[in-house]
Amino acid sequence: MEIIKELVHSFMHAVMITGFVFVMMMVIEYVNVQTNGIWQKGITDNKLKQYLLAALLGAIPGCLGSFTAVALFSHRLISFGAIVTTMIATSGDEAFVMFAMFPAQALLLTVLLFVISFFAGYITDKIYVPRKVLAGFADRDFPLHKEEMCRCFRKEVFVKQLMRPSRQRVILFLLVAFLLFAVTTGLIAGGAKLWIKVTLHVVILFSLFIVISVPDHFLRKHLWEHIVKKHIPRIFAWTFGTLLVMAILNNYLELNDWLKEENNLLIVLAIAVLVGVIPESGPHLVFVTLFAAGQIPFSILLASSVSQDGHGMLPLLAESKRGFLAVKAVNMIFALIVGLTGYFIGY
Repeated sequence: MEIIKELVHSFMHAVMITGFVFVMMMVIEYVNVQTNGIWQKGITDNKLKQYLLAALLGAIPGCLGSFTAVALFSHRLISFGAIVTTMIATSGDEAFVMFAMFPAQALLLTVLLFVISFFAGYITDKIYVPRKVLAGFADRDFPLHKEEMCRCFRKEVFVKQLMRPSRQRVILFLLVAFLLFAVTTGLIAGGAKLWIKVTLHVVILFSLFIVISVPDHFLRKHLWEHIVKKHIPRIFAWTFGTLLVMAILNNYLELNDWLKEENNLLIVLAIAVLVGVIPESGPHLVFVTLFAAGQIPFSILLASSVSQDGHGMLPLLAESKRGFLAVKAVNMIFALIVGLTGYFIGY
């Protein structure tokens, strides 16, 4: 019976987190397309501005910002230190999860990662220039593929979409409507603070507007193919699996007592940094869950966040194995420095 209880609890918690991730990703995807091309105005020969742009791209929840930074780096438009900046600043899809589980600490973490990444990029360019990595990329202009702007209020198209909606639009509408119903009735996030509930309602209502108003092409390519089919199943699986595994470990292996031992926490910190090598968002959820449960200090979560970058590094891995390893090595060094510093001063 205990395992069934944990199974149900983990499932419902995973549904809540995935639902929040789902609507937030829709909003960010929408904004990203609506502002197509604006981010390129920050590209300049000024290194400090590159670090600022790179940190901003990394701070964007999800992997769109880090994918953009990899594209810029592969075309030699930003420095090696700038790509390090982005990968330290980013938390990938876990940013959505952390804002759902502990919003105040997640905001603090985002700010710290932004500041750390800016200085880390500057220091990296001063002391380490991987010439073999840079030589592997062609020095050419970045190809901007301008996509038609999402015009949401063309009356003839809007009415037609409402009268004869596609299968994907109907499914997305039902999913978002159910999420709105669940939050309103307290089925999901019933015990959350008022400002969190208000924020959830605003975001969900805006995502409902997106589902109703966007053209079929945007809905199919950006919302359905990219978010629903690619991201959401993996996010739910990792979230549910991690929550369930951590619940079982706590109940049967007395993990909480083990983590209270000082030496064991240092081992966990080292593991958190090493796990960051994996170019995938899911493993970081282990440390997110442990922090949310009060079982590890903030310093370990910070070290894990510095080391990992979701799957934002996958495009770089495809472009250059040497470049991938170089960025990961630098990030792990900074993760250890930051994590150990925070740990020994009591955070």
